[in-house]
Amino acid sequence: MTTYIALLRGINVGGKNIIKMADLKRAFEAIGLREVQTYIQSGNVLFKSNQKEEFLQRKLERKIKEIFGFSVTVVLRTASDLERIIENCPFSEEEVIDAMSSSEVESQYIALLSHAPLEEKLEYLNAFKSKNDEYRIVGCDIFLLFRHSIRDSKLANNLYQLDVPVTVRNWKTINKLAELAQVMEKQTESVHENEE
Repeated sequence: MTTYIALLRGINVGGKNIIKMADLKRAFEAIGLREVQTYIQSGNVLFKSNQKEEFLQRKLERKIKEIFGFSVTVVLRTASDLERIIENCPFSEEEVIDAMSSSEVESQYIALLSHAPLEEKLEYLNAFKSKNDEYRIVGCDIFLLFRHSIRDSKLANNLYQLDVPVTVRNWKTINKLAELAQVMEKQTESVHENEE
């Protein structure tokens, strides 16, 4: 079974698209997903399934609309995807420390795309790159580094121009989700060992 992390876009933000995590957990369980757990209110759900990513994404988006009455973008990553994201961070420790010293808030984020955007769309982002806002693209992930608040960032506010479903998480959240996913993976391994 694969350990997945579903990252929902735009729920529980500014009083809109409100979903209680207990209700979200039940919605995931209702479609047969296993070992479902949520992490913080921004819509991060860990679960296990044998189903394929693309099928799961559509199924989850339909179920959420059916139960909660509004459309939500769901981006999926596996436990190994999150490990790879952390290992492949293109920003050096010095760059991150430098950005954090310029800002009173979290400076390192990642934009998770449902699929890779067209090359010409990526080039469009260059117009919003500055000394305060940097990005590096690795596959379907855009690593972001802000020297001021993400809220004031033209780069962050124009990610939708890629024409690809995208959701953004800060680096602390990604690390915590990776840690929780690894715990789930180890539990599966120990269950298999006990069955043998």
